[in-house]
Amino acid sequence: MTKEEKAAKARRRAPAPHERQRDPERTKARILEAAIEEFSAKGVAGARVSEIAARAGVNQQLIAYYFNGKEGLYHEVGRRWRAREAEAISEDMSFPEMIKHYVRMGADPKLGGRLLAWEGLGYTGEDSEEDRERNERLRQEVEQIRERQRAGELDDRIDAAALMLIGMSAGNALAVYPQLARGLFGADGGSAEVVEHYAEQVAYLIGLLGRRPAGEA
Repeated sequence: MTKEEKAAKARRRAPAPHERQRDPERTKARILEAAIEEFSAKGVAGARVSEIAARAGVNQQLIAYYFNGKEGLYHEVGRRWRAREAEAISEDMSFPEMIKHYVRMGADPKLGGRLLAWEGLGYTGEDSEEDRERNERLRQEVEQIRERQRAGELDDRIDAAALMLIGMSAGNALAVYPQLARGLFGADGGSAEVVEHYAEQVAYLIGLLGRRPAGEA
């Protein structure tokens, strides 16, 4: 066994008996909460496993044991974010109502808006397997918009992919531009009042974009 393999094995070893928790799920939940805070603050590249462990109040080795290191932990954060999104947003919602939910979720620092921004800043143009899976999900969502256009809910003169990107960008704006939100609204962009006001305004605007002017075929 090489030196590198021995080091990897040591990092992946099961925690010692005194390190094990009686409730592994609670321990994993604490690690995930801490990881979201660390990833949101510094991005995946800048995040440190030692800091995540310190935030969670656990031994660093538990992160390797439960999540196979920082990358595995980041993937699990993304998986849970997508699951929360799927629970909150149903296909039978109107598109403006979906945008309201995106705004609310994007403004929550625990739900991925800042993580998505960090991911974009670090994007190299080379797609990983996870990137390809994301791209497939995006294509499916664009097709759902086209179905809404064919049903007459949305104006079919608007490119579906462009409308999707506009909606996603607007939905994450409070998380990505908190300084602009404070300057424009005179309050913290994460406050409930600002989030709800902005969500209503974006949904109204998206609703206008989706309608053909009266008298046009």
